[in-house]
Amino acid sequence: MQTLPWLHPERAEALQRGLRERILVIDGAMGTMIQQHGFEEADFRGERFAEGFDRERVIEAHAHGPGCGCARDQRGNNDLLSLSRPQVIQDIHAGYLAAGADLVETNTFNSTATSLGDYGLQHLARELNEAGARLARAACDAAEAETPSQPRFVIGVLGPTSRTASLSPDVNRPGFRAISFDELRIAYREAAEGLINGGADVLMVETVFDTLNAKAALFAIDEAFEARGARLPVMVSGTITDASGRTLSGQTAEAFWYSVRHAQPVSIGLNCALGAKELRPHVDTLSRIADTHVSAHPNAGLPNAFGGYDETPEDMAGMLREFAQSGLLNLVGGCCGTTPAHIAAIVEAVRGLAPREIPRLSDAA
Repeated sequence: MQTLPWLHPERAEALQRGLRERILVIDGAMGTMIQQHGFEEADFRGERFAEGFDRERVIEAHAHGPGCGCARDQRGNNDLLSLSRPQVIQDIHAGYLAAGADLVETNTFNSTATSLGDYGLQHLARELNEAGARLARAACDAAEAETPSQPRFVIGVLGPTSRTASLSPDVNRPGFRAISFDELRIAYREAAEGLINGGADVLMVETVFDTLNAKAALFAIDEAFEARGARLPVMVSGTITDASGRTLSGQTAEAFWYSVRHAQPVSIGLNCALGAKELRPHVDTLSRIADTHVSAHPNAGLPNAFGGYDETPEDMAGMLREFAQSGLLNLVGGCCGTTPAHIAAIVEAVRGLAPREIPRLSDAA
């Protein structure tokens, strides 16, 4: 089957050119920056969701109102802020871009119907993805207008969802699954369509803890591209959950790569769960076997006793500079606990260092 053309050829070529020339920098943690605002539940709700449900949603033979049973606690529903506090989200993107990030991730980590169902807002999936991509697009366009020589790219994020297709959530029923492949595929297709409509330059299947979930996402993305007759670059980033060096569904970094390689992603990488020090051996593995670009956006160290992250921008940047000097990286950024200060330090740490050379297929086999 003939490869589909790029949906945005100039943007895709600019990204490929940037990857050939230098190590590109991804932004830091959206959640960390949102937490600094100290929002109460009412802040998440805003006016449209003041009662804990969507005032604009019309349900047949049902009238919303006090005691109607639709209200949900929206505290922690960060993705909803793209609608209820859009300026906050756009300002966070702007902060990372000002720090020197080349790519910013949309505020859509949980914007699938699967995850939004926990808040009773699954009907917002497409709207939240479109809104999240538009906010990031506006921030990138503004930054690029100020520095035309540095293209800025929107990464449309597809998170892992709150369900796992490979494992049972009930220890007493090991054969039980809380969700099916097709249910995930449908949810991811809707989210991907929203991100594309909103102006994403790239789609990233991120923080993959279950490879079957990722496969459903990649299948859905292919469906979305086929329907449009055009495609975007796709990134994949998994997460090693503990010192065992495996994903939650039991794969090593090597096995994870070979499970998703068929999708021909523009990059394969790892993020979250671990700090740079703990993530290094697994990034090293990917750098040796993957015949595509390699990314890493680790946490700011391991969480402390209070659930926070203590690694300073200087410490984290120093470790990631060693990654780059060792030829491991094409893209680098930060996950939980990282701020614009971390990203600014990483930008300086990798400046002028050559990007990793992609091995030939015969070398990667």
